[in-house]
Amino acid sequence: MKPIIYISLFLISFNGVSQIFSDAQQYQIDSLNAVIANPNSHDTSLAGSYLALSEILYISNIDTLKSLSEKSKLITEKSLLINNSEIVKKRLKTFLAAALNNIGYIYNARGQTKEAVAYFSRSLKISEEIGNENAIASSLNNLINAFNEHGQVKEVLDYLNRSLKTREGGIINKSDIAASLNNIGTIHNSNGQLKDALVYYNRSLKIREEIGDKNGVASSLNNIGIIHNRQGKVKEALDYLNRSLKIREEIGSKPVIATCLSNIGVIYNEQDQLNKALVYGLKSLTISQEIGSSICIERASNLLSEVYEKQNKGIKALEMYKLHITMKDSINNEETQKASAQQQAKYAYEKQKVLDDAAHDKRLAIKQEEREQQQIITGAIAVMLGLVVIFFLFVFNRLRITRKQKAVIEQQKVEVEQQKEVVELAHDELEEKNQEILDSIIYAKRIQSAILPPIKLVKEYLKESFIVYKPKDVVAGDFYWMEQKNGKVLFAAADCTGHGVPGAMVSVVCNNALNRSVREHGLTVPGEILNKTREIVVAEFAKSEEEVKDGMDIAICSLEGMKLQYAGAHNPLWIIRKGEIIETKANKQPIGEFENPEPYTTHSFDLEQGDSIYIFSDGYVDQFGGEKGKKFKSKAFRELLLSIQDKAMEEQKATIDETFETWKGDLEQIDDVCVIGVRV
Repeated sequence: MKPIIYISLFLISFNGVSQIFSDAQQYQIDSLNAVIANPNSHDTSLAGSYLALSEILYISNIDTLKSLSEKSKLITEKSLLINNSEIVKKRLKTFLAAALNNIGYIYNARGQTKEAVAYFSRSLKISEEIGNENAIASSLNNLINAFNEHGQVKEVLDYLNRSLKTREGGIINKSDIAASLNNIGTIHNSNGQLKDALVYYNRSLKIREEIGDKNGVASSLNNIGIIHNRQGKVKEALDYLNRSLKIREEIGSKPVIATCLSNIGVIYNEQDQLNKALVYGLKSLTISQEIGSSICIERASNLLSEVYEKQNKGIKALEMYKLHITMKDSINNEETQKASAQQQAKYAYEKQKVLDDAAHDKRLAIKQEEREQQQIITGAIAVMLGLVVIFFLFVFNRLRITRKQKAVIEQQKVEVEQQKEVVELAHDELEEKNQEILDSIIYAKRIQSAILPPIKLVKEYLKESFIVYKPKDVVAGDFYWMEQKNGKVLFAAADCTGHGVPGAMVSVVCNNALNRSVREHGLTVPGEILNKTREIVVAEFAKSEEEVKDGMDIAICSLEGMKLQYAGAHNPLWIIRKGEIIETKANKQPIGEFENPEPYTTHSFDLEQGDSIYIFSDGYVDQFGGEKGKKFKSKAFRELLLSIQDKAMEEQKATIDETFETWKGDLEQIDDVCVIGVRV
């Protein structure tokens, strides 16, 4: 893979990371809630408090930005109809414009560009009416971002030029003018209009030099160097990139220094000046490893892999390529965990949001009662979100500490004889840390177990049934699921991407999607449930800045008397009737991102007395074992099920479990296992 030279781009947008509220923030939250709870608070105070509260809470749960901004919007719109004071109207319109901007931001984050543009445009119009220059600039930049993220280049350039003219009129400082010029250059660059891009980059550079913005100057020099390289002007390209590097070194920003070194190395590699490319690549790798930046290590190792390959140093080339792939996988895994953690926090918040909305409506009718309910809801949300965030921060922090400790232990093994006491001390500390991590994962298992239906409940609706559930690790990617709706018993065996903690996180997202498909949307037909579940899962993972392709395979059944319906994503249905297996294959597409997806097929059956139904994940048949250490395979599983049809379902469960353990022997279990059997 050819290394990429990275362009510097500056856009004004919301930024935030999951965090625990500081004492100052908590004090501010309490103060704002006090204003909201006060029945004598003026509408301007209420509208402003809801906006201020959204600006704090959205960092830990972005969905609060929309709900709280909509409350502020409703208050300002109603108040504008009854207030005559121009001063009050201007304040209300200021809050309304801000609320519309926030709502537009949420729609844009969800990919609903049309709705986002409508809200941003309304906000812009109101800000222009009241002459709020900063708000005008903010709305213009939000419109630019919305069009830019969805590839509408003409609209981006129109609003960028409009924003630039507005700023040159005195609304925003020269630093922002330079940023807009830089952005216009980047748009031209992405469209292959190199001469136009160079004009705007140079204009941006001139302003940044005037105001002494070293970081901005370095960014502009980097971009100009890349344009020259694309034009084949290698000497000029290297000159600009080296000037950028020199400034970065003066500033001391190591991540950007590492990127600059990689960019220069790429150019030398393209010119087959391999020794120089090697020098810059090694410098970049050294700095990247010092700061522990996976992205920078991935770039530098990719460059070095190409250089070593050209130098016929196969072993070193392979070593760097492996490092490149390892870092790339690490980046993807970190983003997946982050997305899953955010999803868990969102799920906890949505449970409380229903109570919050109900309490808010009640406050409008009975102000005294609303005040008490609002305090309870606010406290519950804060505690719930705080616990969820603390839990995941704790788990991730412990995993990071374990990786560091493991590296220390591996290094000390070489000096074991000379440093025996040090090794023993480190070993004791590692055991203590591992125990702490294990305790955390066991607690995570309690959380995951809470989403599984109790066996007592399963037996209530499926009297003749069993579930063999064997996670590979403490927590699992496999899960079983059951709901009762309109006289139908819905049950499923699901297999989510991965196992252990990552798999468990994905299972929480998918389990929640199944529940929503049935409980919120009222679906009971298996194929329709899978269609809606896929829609919800894809929408949730699409919120990540990086592409997330996790999902699940599943077999789902609906049983009503002697009527059975089934649909599947990769996982089949087996019905055993009078000594024969009737197999129904699933759709060959997962619940998740998939090219050219089709609706899932619902299969219907009239059951006969004594029929046995089996659905399962692939963990059982894929297990290695036996005398030759081979997979168990589907054929052996069929023969096993046929051989135990004369037994009660609980006896079947014991036989299936015992056969699995005997087959596995001393070998490691390779995947989670879930098998469900039902007899009618």
